[in-house]
Amino acid sequence: MKQRPVRIGMVGYQFMGRAHSHAYRDVGFYFRPQLTPVLQAVCGRSEDAVREAASRLGFAEYETDWRRLVERPDIDVIDIVTPNDTHAQIAQAAAATGKHVLCEKPLATTVDDAGAMHDAVVRAGVSHMVCHNYRFAPAVQFAKRLIDEGRLGRIHHIRAHYLQDWLLNPAAPMTWRMRRDVTGTGALGDIGAHIVDLARFLVGEFKTVTGSLRTIVSQRPLFDESGTGMVDVDDATMFLARFACGAEGVFEATRFAGGNRNANRFEVNGEHGSLRWDLENMNVLEVYFTDDESGLQGFRRINCTERDHPYAGAYWPPGHIIGYEHTFINLVSEFLDAIAKGESPHPNFGDGLRNQQVLAAVERSAASGSWETVET
Repeated sequence: MKQRPVRIGMVGYQFMGRAHSHAYRDVGFYFRPQLTPVLQAVCGRSEDAVREAASRLGFAEYETDWRRLVERPDIDVIDIVTPNDTHAQIAQAAAATGKHVLCEKPLATTVDDAGAMHDAVVRAGVSHMVCHNYRFAPAVQFAKRLIDEGRLGRIHHIRAHYLQDWLLNPAAPMTWRMRRDVTGTGALGDIGAHIVDLARFLVGEFKTVTGSLRTIVSQRPLFDESGTGMVDVDDATMFLARFACGAEGVFEATRFAGGNRNANRFEVNGEHGSLRWDLENMNVLEVYFTDDESGLQGFRRINCTERDHPYAGAYWPPGHIIGYEHTFINLVSEFLDAIAKGESPHPNFGDGLRNQQVLAAVERSAASGSWETVET
C-alpha cells in the first residue's frame, strides 16, 4: 500500500533543527510509518542562513517569516524548534490553520501560555506532541514496562539529576538561554524539564515540591563583545517532590557540574527492586530485584538491544548499540503514526502543560521557601 506523504514545515534550524530533520529523513529506513515525511520548507530570520540550512538539512524551500510558513497550504505539520518565548504564538497559529504541531520542550515559558497552546490544539482537533525525546530510549521504555508490570512493586523513591558543565567558565558568553524574557527559566526549564518528564512517565504525577534556584554567574560577556549582560535565570536548581502514588523524589539540574557533559540519570526504588539509567550509557538499564538468590544480589546490566526491547527490533542485531539521534527517530515514528490515526501520542501538549505546572511550583517554592502544591 502506497504511503501518504505528510509535508513538514520547520521553524528554526539550529541544534534541534538538525536532530528533527535527521529523524524525518531516516525514520522510513528503520520503521514503516503510515505516513511518509516530506521536508517541504524551513523557516529562519536570516535569508542567507536559512537558505544554507534548507540545503544542508534537506528542505525543498525556505521562508523568512514563520507566519507565511504556517499559512502555506502545502504544509501539514509545523515543527517548532525555536527559543521558548516563541512557542505559544507559533503553535496557536498553526493549530488555527489545522496543522499538526510538534514542539520542542519546555512547551512554553509560563503555565498560562502552555494552557493556551493545549487548548488551541485540542480545539482544532490536530495531533500534537512535545519533544521529550529521552522517553524514547529503548532502556527507558523497558524501565517503564517493568514498572507497569509491577516488577518493582510499590514505588518508594525516584532520584534524578541532569548535570552539564557548559557554563562553568564565567567567560562563556550570554545566550538566549540565560535571559528570562526569552527562556522562562534557566537550568530548571532547559534540562530540569527533561527529568520532570521522565519522572512523570515512570512514577506518575507530582503532588507537591520544595526547592531552590540559584544564579552562580550573574553577568556574562555579550557575543558582540560590546559589554556584559545580566543573567536573570537559574544556573542550578535542586528540589524535592512528593508524588500522588506516595513515592518521594530528589531532583537536581545544573550547568555547573564540572566533568559532566550531559549526565541525565535516574534511579527508581520499589519494594521489590530498583532500576538505574544513564543517558551517557543510554543502551544499558541496570536492574536489581530483591528476590535474587543470596550471593547473586546486586544490579545487573541489561543491554537493551534485543528484539523484545522497545524499538530495538527496528535497528541492528543484539549488542549493536544505537545513539542519541535514534531517540528522535523513535519519537517521530510515533508522531507520524498518530497523525495517520487522528491521535496525539504521549508526551503531548497535555503532558507539556503538566510539566510546566511542576516547573512553576518549583519556582514558587524557591520564592516562598515552603512546600508548594502542583496546581492543575
